[in-house]
Amino acid sequence: MATPDFIRTLRATAGQQLLWLPGVTALVFDDEGRVLLNRRSDTRRWSVIGGIPEPGEQPAACAVREVYEETAVRCVAERIVLVQALDPVTYDNGDICQYMDVTIRCRAVGGEARVNDDESLEVGWFAVDALPDLHEFGLFRIKQALTDAPTWFDPTGSG
Repeated sequence: MATPDFIRTLRATAGQQLLWLPGVTALVFDDEGRVLLNRRSDTRRWSVIGGIPEPGEQPAACAVREVYEETAVRCVAERIVLVQALDPVTYDNGDICQYMDVTIRCRAVGGEARVNDDESLEVGWFAVDALPDLHEFGLFRIKQALTDAPTWFDPTGSG
């Protein structure tokens, strides 16, 4: 994930201390029920699409923007799937971040899936019963997006 300019500015004064940040995950489904994934350039693993909202940007707008920037697919946000505070992450450079993830189910409405920036090595549509190797993070979110359950949150508050 490319670091947004506003975070670079924060880091200039905050150093490497923990930053509490919003994060948005976009689960995009097409008319055939396939989910859009990208193989990230930083981890080289298949993943769900996501990013950090710009200051003042609504989560749904962030989801739509991130999907287009990374995959060239146009989508519309349909509903919030889950909200979850994630565990802190320490990056290779020592920076520490913790994200409040808002996962949004989206519907593809146009565009051809392709690598559209330097954050992805590959982009593709996958049947939900034939997914590539994904972290539990993505698998859980896809599972929740396929249910008609209300928005999921961690009832224990334990993250």
